[in-house]
Amino acid sequence: MFKLLTQSSTSIKNDVLSGLTVALALVPEAVAFAFVAGVDPLVGLYADFMVGLITSVLGGRPGMISGATGALAVVMVTLVAQHGVQYLFATVILMGVLQVLAGIFRLGKFIRIVPHPVMFGFVNGLAIVIFLAQLSQFKVPGADGVLVWMSGVELYIMLGLVALTMGIIHFLPKLTTAVPSSLVAIGVVTLISYFTDIETRTVIDFVKTMTGDVNATIAGGLPTFSIPNVPFDFEMLRIIFPYAIVLASIGLIESLLTLTLIDEITGTRGRGNRECVGQGVANVATGFFGGMGGCAMIGQSMININSGGRGRLSGITAALTLLAFILFASALIEVIPLAALVGVMFMVVLGTFEWSSLRIIKKIPKADAFVIVLVSGVTVMTDLAIAVVVGVIVSALVFAWDHAKHIYASKRIDENGSKIYELHGPLFFGSVSHFLDIFDTKNDPKDVIIEFEHSRVADHSAIEAIDTLADRYTAQGKTLHLRHLSEDCAQLLHKAGNMVEVNFTEDPNYRVASDELA
Repeated sequence: MFKLLTQSSTSIKNDVLSGLTVALALVPEAVAFAFVAGVDPLVGLYADFMVGLITSVLGGRPGMISGATGALAVVMVTLVAQHGVQYLFATVILMGVLQVLAGIFRLGKFIRIVPHPVMFGFVNGLAIVIFLAQLSQFKVPGADGVLVWMSGVELYIMLGLVALTMGIIHFLPKLTTAVPSSLVAIGVVTLISYFTDIETRTVIDFVKTMTGDVNATIAGGLPTFSIPNVPFDFEMLRIIFPYAIVLASIGLIESLLTLTLIDEITGTRGRGNRECVGQGVANVATGFFGGMGGCAMIGQSMININSGGRGRLSGITAALTLLAFILFASALIEVIPLAALVGVMFMVVLGTFEWSSLRIIKKIPKADAFVIVLVSGVTVMTDLAIAVVVGVIVSALVFAWDHAKHIYASKRIDENGSKIYELHGPLFFGSVSHFLDIFDTKNDPKDVIIEFEHSRVADHSAIEAIDTLADRYTAQGKTLHLRHLSEDCAQLLHKAGNMVEVNFTEDPNYRVASDELA
């Protein structure tokens, strides 16, 4: 399962070092997402540890990092505000059960229906979201406690340290790749800040601002097992079930799309259904150990991949290192300048955004270009799940509209005086109107044959259209025949029973080419 023993010493080193880098970047995001969800920072940190560890072991995509995310946090906040954190834990458990079922019933394969323009939009929109999320680090508490934008020397120091971090990440790989450049950048900027006593905001400053507690810390103990303190009755289920469905859907969509993205970057292939099960088991466990649940984190996953992390060991290292920070080394993490982590995330933004989409935007079909822009915008304005669903629906409608215009028929009279309509193109809900316009029921002879050699009956709308056409010919005292239907099309019509009252012309020796290939 783990393939740790067969890894080379180089890959083990890369996984360990990249996992350490990811762990450093997890802390402020976990605190921020916990704040968004309205729970204690440790609830977010425990989620990063539990979800990250279990998905790294059981999930279907080595190298992918999972933990608490903003997409889930914005859904959780209402539940927590109305019913409390214990209901959140119960919801996360049910969310995990639903995700496991999705994997068992092999629903992960449906990620394949996401078109490439939707993937472009998803990646671009997420890059913009990551960028906008970092801008909050440029705000500090004002005199009245309200957050205001940095200015003056404080802003220049912040920008300088961010630029230094980005410069190290960009140029160090040109000299050596022995150590992840992101890890070196964080270390260098932290040392400069600590020993020169530069006035700049650190991780602990961020935690204090988020919690409003001047004594706040990320230090804590081991997560402990606890059954959620909620009444186990139908009313409780009625409350948590809608949230669990939404959270499970968002989590799986974000995880499977991140899996697909990493597949493309690494040239390998993850296992979507296994990832569903891994995410589900992780969330069930997290709910019992006081975590807020989670899914794949594209920002941290990109940090891991760009730092050389490819195996399961990288995610395991990140999770265990994060736990070590919580238990033993909180003081070391709390002094890291936010500027260093912002610089790392800015480099993730630059690496995540599909710049090629800007170059090809005028070369691809207008519908595809529109989908890219639409999905990017909806991702920024709402959330990833809605954006992907909107993108898939729009792409499907465009496809249906284009193919609706492809149906046509060539016409001829055979030796028996029957008129033959040789149909070309798929017959489905989008093309039925064009299909009905093809036929001249008033002037056609008594026998009319529709030749389906180059067409397929696809859905219920197509059956209704054939039935409507048959009624029109019957009203004229004429007979309609269907010939050379493929086996699946014929079965579809036979299942319709009395809905379609037409005469079939059978040809037992005929086989449609696509059926042969099936």
